[in-house]
Amino acid sequence: MPLTRRTFLRRGALAATGSLFLPGLAWADDERHLVILHTNDTHSRIDPFPMDGGRNQGLGGAARRATLIQRIRARHPNVLLLDSGDIFQGTPYFNLFKGEVEFRTMTAMGYDVATLGNHDFDNGVEGLAAMLPHAGFDLVSANYDVSASPLQARVRPWTIREVGGIRVGIFGLGIRFERLVLPELHEGVVYHDPVAVARDTVQTLQRQGCHLIVCLSHLGYRYRDDRVSDVEIARLVPGIHLILGGHTHTFMDAPDVFPHPHDPATVVHQVGFAGIRLGRVDVFIGPDGTLRRWLAHSLPVDARWDVA
Repeated sequence: MPLTRRTFLRRGALAATGSLFLPGLAWADDERHLVILHTNDTHSRIDPFPMDGGRNQGLGGAARRATLIQRIRARHPNVLLLDSGDIFQGTPYFNLFKGEVEFRTMTAMGYDVATLGNHDFDNGVEGLAAMLPHAGFDLVSANYDVSASPLQARVRPWTIREVGGIRVGIFGLGIRFERLVLPELHEGVVYHDPVAVARDTVQTLQRQGCHLIVCLSHLGYRYRDDRVSDVEIARLVPGIHLILGGHTHTFMDAPDVFPHPHDPATVVHQVGFAGIRLGRVDVFIGPDGTLRRWLAHSLPVDARWDVA
């Protein structure tokens, strides 16, 4: 059942930011429940931010995120863990190990699917391809044509995961390379218009019988110029249930909701950067296979998740 932003905020008391177990959350006997966890722009942040007086001091940390994810999985059998790109670049871990640490860490956490951000090309296509054996999860990007590159064997436009009887179609959208990635670093990878590609991909996933369609976007939340953003995709492409965004490092305490006349509303969410927050979206599918309702919020990743 599509919800307006007003309705979402009215229900927000049930899912206050930082609540892990959502006390009072219940679902009908005929509903199927799926928890989608998501990150974006983690930028090689394996350790928490140092206690240096900065605004993010003491926040984040891959070990803490892993503990939080493990706790949620212990309570919910149907969980998907997704990432919206810019896994690489930002700490010496990337400079020294070229992405191996990041991919191995995500694999250990049990990530299911991720898309590519512009910084994931910082060591070039060959450098990214060399790290892919360490990535034990799917990579999707529908508007990056990788067919003439070493990424061809590992990066697909979309994938389908069936969890708890819910068929989830997941596809990726990447940002335009100009002024972000040097031509020699994305050689063999061609950018295509994300709006047109998203429309075609949604139709493909609908024909595949997906109950839920999720876009992992590295386009950015919103712009003042004509760059394509998550907001534009949400407005122009009906049929996407969730757009989980990245690139602009936008901290959203509540998602944006974009209604469509003849399709379910599109929910747009993003959780900042550096693994400071973990996004959570609970979806409830009725017996007819349609989305009945959803609930989205962010979980802080901080010292409460330290393991003694």
